[in-house]
Amino acid sequence: MTGTDKPQPEQETPVEATEATGATSATEATEDAGAARADRSRSVLREIASGNALSGVLAVFLAFLVGSVMIAATDETVRETFGYIGARPSDFFSALWEAVSGAYTAMFRGAVFNNLVDDPAQQWRPLTETLKFAGPLILGGLGVGIAFRAALFNIGGRGQMLLAGGAAAWIGFRTDLPTIVHLPLAILVGMAFGALWGGLAGLLKARTGAHEVIVTIMLNYVGYYLLFWALTKDWLLATPGSVNPKSPPMKETAILPRVLGDRFNLHLGFVLALVAVAAVWWLLTRSTLGYRIRAVGENPNAARASGINVGRTYVVVMMIAGALLGLAGVNQVLGTVTSGVSTDIDAGIGFDAITVALLGRSRPLGILAAGILFGAFKAGGFTMQASQNISVDLVLVIQSLIVLFLAAPALVRAIFRLPAQEAK
Repeated sequence: MTGTDKPQPEQETPVEATEATGATSATEATEDAGAARADRSRSVLREIASGNALSGVLAVFLAFLVGSVMIAATDETVRETFGYIGARPSDFFSALWEAVSGAYTAMFRGAVFNNLVDDPAQQWRPLTETLKFAGPLILGGLGVGIAFRAALFNIGGRGQMLLAGGAAAWIGFRTDLPTIVHLPLAILVGMAFGALWGGLAGLLKARTGAHEVIVTIMLNYVGYYLLFWALTKDWLLATPGSVNPKSPPMKETAILPRVLGDRFNLHLGFVLALVAVAAVWWLLTRSTLGYRIRAVGENPNAARASGINVGRTYVVVMMIAGALLGLAGVNQVLGTVTSGVSTDIDAGIGFDAITVALLGRSRPLGILAAGILFGAFKAGGFTMQASQNISVDLVLVIQSLIVLFLAAPALVRAIFRLPAQEAK
């Protein structure tokens, strides 16, 4: 080695260079994959926070929170201990906890699970009662919700239920048929009358431009008095020799069978509600008619320009809505909870269905969840009143608060500092 020679740096072999490059690429790919997963996670969380589902859940939470304040304000022990809260604050907070937790625990026992009884089967009886109450609420919510998807406000649920219930009752006690024919016939006739009553509002909307809100409200009164008149005629619905406006009881072959045996009141009506949820989901998301309904709901002028018959769609969607609400009325009449038809068979479900549809955001699965929640309110409210001496009207207050917070999603988002909902 001469003096002019300089030591040469060690050179990497081709294999070493390839391994180094591969390691660098693998590290970068791992980092990129991790960053992509983080971006997707943030995107999902952002979508949840800005979506309708979270605001609906928070609306229910706020309603229960305000309901807790009302429970505390009406409890005598809480008011008494509040008088000396400065001296013994623990008494006040203990009474507050007992009042609120006692009320909602009683509601849970009446709606889901009762741990105070020994029979394991009877412990779950409250859940079956919840599902029994939920059946017509789900059906009614679907009837209102599918009309919402076409930008129609169907407030005629009561009239559609009354007419459908009256028609099903006439088949139920006037005809003698085997069960395999009698029960399906009564159900179909009831749904047909509900569809005709709802379709009448759609026809008036399509042909004359009459506002469906006004028309359906007026048809509620017409339906009520038609049923009242039918209950005074022996050849229609009246019980011979009775002065009460109530029909004779349904024949056994026309009563919805109980799905869990005679120990429980849950009947086939809830199964029909589940079938209706699946059918409406398929209709709205997988069928051409569902596409037309959604298109008309988004923009009727654009739908008309694209060749969709908007008027016909109004009639069809209101007939479907009427059939679903009619099935809710059939559920009330042919279920094992009633012995005949009267003018109060709707039990307020026609209007409760509006709240269920709003809470479910007019989506079938959302309506299913909302219907079960409101069924729990109905089933648990009576237990809360009996065991805690709290008025069952508090349940109505909570339902009303849910509607209030649903009607003001910006308020809910502001309270919880959620991002604004993205325009779609």
